[in-house]
Amino acid sequence: QVQLVESGGGLVQAGDSLRLSCAASGRAFSAYNMGWFRQAPGKEREFVALIAWSGHITYYADFVKGRFTISRDNAKNTVYLQMNSLKPEDTAVYYCASTRGFNSDPNDYDAWGQGTQVTVSS
Repeated sequence: QVQLVESGGGLVQAGDSLRLSCAASGRAFSAYNMGWFRQAPGKEREFVALIAWSGHITYYADFVKGRFTISRDNAKNTVYLQMNSLKPEDTAVYYCASTRGFNSDPNDYDAWGQGTQVTVSS
């Protein structure tokens, strides 16, 4: 079983940037596609971004295109989410997750981190 640990969240102002990290351990990280999701209070968990095992293919939710960038370093067993031009509506707990598939359905992801809080003030 893989263990995923997110870090890098915090309190920022609108327009600021943050970089989230997700460190993986316990199995072959490079064999899995990795995704980021988020969940705001009172809302369902929603897909943010996905990166293929090779790092060559990425997929984003429409609401983050042009602002967020997902990347990975297989040598460090880590996936990143660079978030620029943050908005108050980006406030949520952000989770990383692993999958063998390549889609935005959270049910297809087999391991999840504990999440990291991102709060964007206006």
